[in-house]
Amino acid sequence: MKTKTLKKDKVNIITLGCSKNMVDSEVLSGQLLANEIDVVHESAKKDHNIVVVNTCGFIDKAKEESINTILEQIELKNRGRLEKVYVTGCLSERYRGDLESEIPGVDAWFGTMELPLILKKFDADYKAELIGERLLATPTHYAYLKIAEGCNRTCSFCAIPLMRGGHVSRPIEQLVAEAEKLVNSGVKEIMLIAQELTYYGLDLYKERRLADLLRALAQVKGLEWIRLHYAYPHKFPMEVLDVMNEFPNICKYIDMPLQHAADNMLKSMKRQITRVEMEDLITAIRAKVPGICLRTTLITGYPGETLEDVEETKRFLEKMRLDRVGVFTYSHEEGTSAYELEDNIPAEEKERRAQDIMETQQEISLEKNQEKVGQVFRVIVDKKESGRYLARTEFDSVEVDNEVIINTSKRLKPGEFVNVRITKAYDYDLEGELV
Repeated sequence: MKTKTLKKDKVNIITLGCSKNMVDSEVLSGQLLANEIDVVHESAKKDHNIVVVNTCGFIDKAKEESINTILEQIELKNRGRLEKVYVTGCLSERYRGDLESEIPGVDAWFGTMELPLILKKFDADYKAELIGERLLATPTHYAYLKIAEGCNRTCSFCAIPLMRGGHVSRPIEQLVAEAEKLVNSGVKEIMLIAQELTYYGLDLYKERRLADLLRALAQVKGLEWIRLHYAYPHKFPMEVLDVMNEFPNICKYIDMPLQHAADNMLKSMKRQITRVEMEDLITAIRAKVPGICLRTTLITGYPGETLEDVEETKRFLEKMRLDRVGVFTYSHEEGTSAYELEDNIPAEEKERRAQDIMETQQEISLEKNQEKVGQVFRVIVDKKESGRYLARTEFDSVEVDNEVIINTSKRLKPGEFVNVRITKAYDYDLEGELV
């Protein structure tokens, strides 16, 4: 018998970490549904009897959150509220041996590439013909499209290759077919994700093919917005910008993590680029696509970082005036080459430096937002909250970027596109009225 109560299994999937993990959870959900197994994402109803925790192992905070979530689910199991707790994802891939002995209450552990093994626990079969069939964990009007798995880079601070392996591109035809399925289900915006977008195609086609992929996706009927996340600056394929100019449904937006602006830090991080080269690249991108929005992430508190290095990063931001910036504090990860260095900056100082950098960017963001007052933007409506609608321009991705607040008595639907005239500017958000 499957369960003590003979009730039909219902699975709740809890996803931690990045959008790539979310896609993995959506694919698992699609497979379970195809095998006639009830499944939900992060349900609050507590009417499920099995939990799958999809973990993150990227940095210390993420690992701590993953472990706490697992322990919470085991506590529910001990109280008779759950029958099975399964764990998958990056943390499980990386530390399975240690975790199995330290957290015995978990019924089974799985790595990042073991979807068929998870399905076997449900007496379910992996259905290869279901490629692209996913139960979205996002609202129905946008979705992430993972174009590749793994990474071939050797950045000194990053443990992702240890958990996800080398770069493996998915064929263009497969990605187009998945995009078509997503659009047919109501998706209006697709965000392309991978550990590194710009490497796409080198393994499969022996040349970079991101531009070709974009050209093919841009012709999917009904796909309103395509957004690029996680581009690597070294050897950036400039032909991508030509395609961006060619098709209006490719957002003038690139998320390009730069990590630092001090040359000594970039060298130690093994980023294969200098500050001057980054500045030249940004200038070239802006010249080719006027008005493009550039987002980046930075790391502070890396081993050996000085206060002058932080000041250099702030000067870089003031000079280049990037549109969107996020800052992570350095996490000392075993197995990476930076682990051989002394993690010599206290956590409190790392946080202080991160805040210092963000205060610089906050002023830049406010100034850029103030320039938008009076302008009209086409926005996508995400949701209604506290009596007002929250939307985004093509220059803003989900959760990490600015929102446009719309005050209107008119009824708007999530996924609807409307034109908004900006009337107010805040540090990170805008407010406007329907046109």
